[in-house]
Amino acid sequence: MRKKVVVGMSGGVDSSAAACLLKEQGYDVIGVTMQLIEDEDWTLVQENGGCCGLSAAEDARRVAEQIGIPHYVMNFKREFRQYVTENFVEEYLSGHTPNPCIRCNRFVKPVS
Repeated sequence: MRKKVVVGMSGGVDSSAAACLLKEQGYDVIGVTMQLIEDEDWTLVQENGGCCGLSAAEDARRVAEQIGIPHYVMNFKREFRQYVTENFVEEYLSGHTPNPCIRCNRFVKPVS
């Protein structure tokens, strides 16, 4: 029986390579992407790359299809807005420089 492994796929090179290498090593690999942001300005995505939004999920889906593994998108938009976006705005307006990744790692990812 092959061991199953779930790979968090961001759409980037590191997670894509990890999924591919694990599959090559005989694991039953499943790709999962967290959808955190709904709307993206496609001009900005093309200029700067996407993160955490639909374009990243689409990149991960294409990679999963290419390497032949199932891929699922999990919707965490509400949690992201509650714990990250709202806090970011509040802190920024108070003159602080918040780090959204720390809040996401602490409050959103454990829910998933």
